[in-house]
Amino acid sequence: MNILQQKTLLWAAILVFFVIFPGHVIADIADHIAQCAAITNDTERLKCFDDLAGRRPSKQLTAPLPAKNDKPLQKDTVTVVSPADGKQAAPSVMSRHWELDAASREKAPVIRAHRPNYLLPVAYASSPNKDTSLDVDPDARAQNNEAKFQLSFKVKLWEDIAGKDMDLWFAYTQLSFWQLYNSAFSSPFRETNYEPEVLLNFRTNYDILGLKGRIINLGINHQSNGRSKPLSRSWNRIVANFGFERNNFNLLLKTWYRIPENAQDDDNPDIDKYLGYGELWGYYYVNKHRLSAMLRNNLRPGDNRGAVQLDWSFPLPFVQNERLSGYIQYFNGYGESLLDYNANVNRIGFGIMLTDWH
Repeated sequence: MNILQQKTLLWAAILVFFVIFPGHVIADIADHIAQCAAITNDTERLKCFDDLAGRRPSKQLTAPLPAKNDKPLQKDTVTVVSPADGKQAAPSVMSRHWELDAASREKAPVIRAHRPNYLLPVAYASSPNKDTSLDVDPDARAQNNEAKFQLSFKVKLWEDIAGKDMDLWFAYTQLSFWQLYNSAFSSPFRETNYEPEVLLNFRTNYDILGLKGRIINLGINHQSNGRSKPLSRSWNRIVANFGFERNNFNLLLKTWYRIPENAQDDDNPDIDKYLGYGELWGYYYVNKHRLSAMLRNNLRPGDNRGAVQLDWSFPLPFVQNERLSGYIQYFNGYGESLLDYNANVNRIGFGIMLTDWH
């Protein structure tokens, strides 16, 4: 019975009382009604009217309604706490990187890191690719030691598309190889790869093999080195990435399909034979350290090629800024850069990384 019906019955009962009962009885009932109406607590007021009507309370008791001065319960104010120390649980690394929950989206920066941002002043290759220089001068050929750095960021273009758990992102990554120590040839940039991409990210939450599936990226990726022929390299891909996590462990499966090009415009027609159709990244975070590994393989038994990259990021004891970490990177295999997609490179680098996982 709603409030309007209750009031209608109440006034009908009062009218009946005026018709049936004598004046002094009516006066007593009116006083009792006035006393009930003056009670501010909803539960007590309802009990007063029940007593007046001679109604017995139901065996199934309901929770009392809050008083006027009481604050109503809000679902949004529920705080998730960790069972260990009772403190509010921080969003996971993947949640922060892709703004998967309300806590990550609150006060989110306009520009976020996409892939790692780092500088390796020392990046030593035991077997640099010296066959990609147009200059016959020996000083122009790649030296074993150079600097390597990467800049990568992303911007959310559209959140909650069509009211669903999916967002549209634009990302850009630039990877450069700088012959910093080749002063005889003016320390040129040997190679720079430019990689813009548009990604539709689906925020997911499902279990598979003990892992929690958190993201699915679908998008278009372009990568090129901005060089003229015969050193020009480029390709366009449709990408599908799948992100999983469990506690401090993240797993990212990246897959792609190359968009075909005309033979006369294709600078690297056999790039699939070296880079294959995907790669697997694993990350483990512990005590402000980050350990990661990348595996890539073309899955061709007769002509098998692949690559592996191992990373270690760690706190710097002499640096107070926690945004900077020491960084060691090891790479072995094909496809470190577009210019070297078909060259086997063995490299180790030392430097710093912008920390984005604390």
